Amino acid sequence: MILKAMWTWYQNCLSLHPVQTQVISSCVLWGVADVTAQYITHHASVAKTKKLLQLSDSDVKFMIDWRRVAVTSIFGAGFVGPVGHFWFESLDKFIRLKLHLMPQSARAVATKVAMDGIIFGPVNLFVFFTYMGLCSGKTIPQVKEDIKKNYFAALILESSMWPFVQVFNFRRMHLGSNGFILLGKKDFILDN
Repeated sequence: MILKAMWTWYQNCLSLHPVQTQVISSCVLWGVADVTAQYITHHASVAKTKKLLQLSDSDVKFMIDWRRVAVTSIFGAGFVGPVGHFWFESLDKFIRLKLHLMPQSARAVATKVAMDGIIFGPVNLFVFFTYMGLCSGKTIPQVKEDIKKNYFAALILESSMWPFVQVFNFRRMHLGSNGFILLGKKDFILDN
């Protein structure tokens, strides 16, 4: 009952203030995604380290990197929320008005997934890597080197898993919610 009321409130906010709602929800979701990614990464590395060094649980306590959470949340609010909103809105209009497809039909969903993966996905990933590199104190040449080293592998990983989520997203979610299921997407890629 509470979840349904929250979802109704969220949908109402989207219809009244779509960009602001996307900015706030993206900020929150990217922050939660980063904490989740940190937790998963910590426990995966701890499992290996504990066996090697025979450490106790108290020796490997999980500590959240709040600076990284803030940087990631700002990316969600400053880029993903507003840019994603206008991208998905434009994509939806293109599908309806230019291609004359029903927005949630199988053909429309397949087209949206393909266009999102071919056009927006690479740009989004590039901006994410650049932003995170610069925010971590790297110089532009270091960021360029990181992008050369990691971008295509991350793009392949993203392209192999994200379309499945986007099928659900485009098929079941309201237009304004199209960025809603990104929990851990980029953080997973960043940490791996």
